[in-house]
Amino acid sequence: MSSSHRVLDKAYDAFLFDMDGTVLNSIAVVERVWSEWALRHGFEPKVFLKTIHGIRASDIIRQLGLPGVDPIAEARLLLKEEMEDFEGIIEIPGSIRFLNALPIDRWGIVTSAPIELARRRMAAAGIPVPEMIVSGEEVSAGKPSPECYLLGASRLGVDPSRCLVFEDAVAGILAGEAAGADVAVITETHATPFETPHFTISNYAAWQPHQTAAGKLVLSAI
Repeated sequence: MSSSHRVLDKAYDAFLFDMDGTVLNSIAVVERVWSEWALRHGFEPKVFLKTIHGIRASDIIRQLGLPGVDPIAEARLLLKEEMEDFEGIIEIPGSIRFLNALPIDRWGIVTSAPIELARRRMAAAGIPVPEMIVSGEEVSAGKPSPECYLLGASRLGVDPSRCLVFEDAVAGILAGEAAGADVAVITETHATPFETPHFTISNYAAWQPHQTAAGKLVLSAI
């Protein structure tokens, strides 16, 4: 059975969502801030920006191994810039309606962003704030490590194999896979499509969550 059919035919205990590129579109801000950073450090922004999605800022910088550059200090500077720029942050089409249709205790956000930035971006886009949020600050290893999704499932009191993870970036998809969850890929913000065996939708406009009589969650076309 294909991943697409498995997702549509399966009932889940909880839905877990990445934030940037999955429930909201913050590309305008990310590209402004990171393009300036890339230029300061001698990178071509057009190429560099393709490598950063879904990964914690400190991990991105650490992987570059730049001499004399402190990843933690640089990440703090980038966070300060991102915390001052919310212009152009919007919902992924249909995400607000979709999230509001979910039981509050059956879904959460699992993001690489720091918690305060996550809350401010969700507010800017009008995204409902769940009771459960896992931020990049709370895990020892960021995506593609499964730690974040394992923690999210644990906080909701469910088995990760009974969760559907919504993601847009390769690092997050790998994290969801490694956690043992099924994955749905949101492609709304993908400028360059990539191959994936997972269930894929552009956005939430044509989709609706439903709760079964047994209290499970299913994904259905409108």
